[in-house]
Amino acid sequence: MRDFGAGLRFLFNGQRWVARHGRWWGFGLIPALITLVGYVAAMAVLIVYAGDLASWATPFADDWAEPWRDIVRVTVGAAAVGMGGLLAMLTFTAVTLLIGEPFYESLSAKVEETEGGGPQGPDLPLWRELWIAAKDSLAVLLRAAGFGIVLFLCGFIPVVGQTVVPVVGVCVSGFFLTVELTGTPLQKRGLAQKERLRLLRSRTGLAVGFGAGLVLLFLIPVLTVLAMPGAVAGATLLAREIAPHEEPAEEPSDDDRSPVDGQDGQDGQNGPGSPYPYPYQQPSANPYQQPHPGEAGQGWQ
Repeated sequence: MRDFGAGLRFLFNGQRWVARHGRWWGFGLIPALITLVGYVAAMAVLIVYAGDLASWATPFADDWAEPWRDIVRVTVGAAAVGMGGLLAMLTFTAVTLLIGEPFYESLSAKVEETEGGGPQGPDLPLWRELWIAAKDSLAVLLRAAGFGIVLFLCGFIPVVGQTVVPVVGVCVSGFFLTVELTGTPLQKRGLAQKERLRLLRSRTGLAVGFGAGLVLLFLIPVLTVLAMPGAVAGATLLAREIAPHEEPAEEPSDDDRSPVDGQDGQDGQNGPGSPYPYPYQQPSANPYQQPHPGEAGQGWQ
């Protein structure tokens, strides 16, 4: 429960960060507003043509008596609108992050800067960054959809389906929402998506606490837009907690290097008679890499 509470604090701290940096809050609103306008337009079209869609989907009801035909088609139309709204809610964050990749990358970098600095990350062209973001978002959405189907079926279990399942659904949605939002800062730390998932699973309570609080906020459409910049800032702060940035060690100066064997009567540090004047150093390991259980010093946590 301590990690769960810490996740909620990161959510609050992210909102507080954008409140202190109002210009960045407005900057982060732009992608969310663009996505909101697009979704509202799509939902308006769906509502206007829901009757035509219902008629197209129920040709078998053409010859039915008037009341029954209308009941079936109104039900189908309402279900189509409801499914459209649910799909919009599930995909809003992913689409906003995809549209706002340059915006939120800049926002995340600013948070890192104000909190003491962070890694620069690989220098990739914009199209490459968008492709990676789209691929990762689709993978997360498919995983979330798999859990969603299981929870939907569990919803038919008496009592449990109306009490436990909704709570579990919020927690699962929150975890995957955290995976989405921490993608940019963790990717800058050299972590691929599978490695990010392992890292967040090692702090499940933290990830669920952050994401579940955000899911509850996102149930209110207006707050979905207003809280998005703070959600990105909070996710960056959370990423700094679970994968702290370490500055690379400085290269030794010439005066600090070991002398060549035979000079000044000293042997090189690579051993007596070695032709190499400097000590051999292993390539520095990724500071965020941790041994995987069961593997000696290899793998990711």
